[in-house]
Amino acid sequence: MNLHIITTGGTIDKIYFDDKSDFQVGDPVIGELLARMQVGFEFTVESTLRKDSLHITDADRALIRARVEQCSEECVLITHGTDGMVKTAEALQGIAGKCIVLTGALQPAAFHQSDAIFNVGCAIGAAQSKAPGVYIAMNGQVFDADKVVKNVPLNRFEPVNG
Repeated sequence: MNLHIITTGGTIDKIYFDDKSDFQVGDPVIGELLARMQVGFEFTVESTLRKDSLHITDADRALIRARVEQCSEECVLITHGTDGMVKTAEALQGIAGKCIVLTGALQPAAFHQSDAIFNVGCAIGAAQSKAPGVYIAMNGQVFDADKVVKNVPLNRFEPVNG
């Protein structure tokens, strides 16, 4: 497998600035995570945005779509903030011949108990095994992008009507 990774920011890339007492989106962490895991496949990382997903616009989504369409790889993983993930997944529908998987984290990857590595691993498995289409890999599950919602009070992704 040759995997193209597009990073957009979100919690997975957030870092904490103690002096400012806030979180900001930092550099993409996924390349370092995959190197540490010593993955057995080729991958490229393209930093497209560095935004919290609450600030991703329709123009940003069009840019993400263009980057997916322009890459030569059939397997595409997109790291994304969880609040806008479903909307971006909807904007990626209809791209032929590519398995596109969006994932992120509910806690920054820099945190010891983050779900980032688990979600990335799940997303990579989905990218290798799913048919072309758009998916969201979160909370140990792979969802069809048009059949998932984020349950904000429970802070997890669930199937629609589930």
